[in-house]
Amino acid sequence: MEENSFIMKNEDGIETKYDVLFTFQGEENLKNYIVYTDNSKDEEGNVVVYASIYHPEESSPRLEAIETDKEWKVIETILNTIQEELRENSTDKQ
Repeated sequence: MEENSFIMKNEDGIETKYDVLFTFQGEENLKNYIVYTDNSKDEEGNVVVYASIYHPEESSPRLEAIETDKEWKVIETILNTIQEELRENSTDKQ
């Protein structure tokens, strides 16, 4: 993994480059999370964002699926907060 991006192969061996949006450690479970994007857009024009559990201490960090609703809620809350801050900053600059 480079500083702000990484390349991952899918099950067909196709490589995709992902940009890291942010990482954080869960306060309760101390798991490390990574939120990232391939900069593709959904049918509504929103940038597609992914999140996984990762292990930064490993030489080749692996990603694991997030399986609990509680973990997803934390990630969604952080994303919503960041989006709101970005909207406020862009409004302030106009």
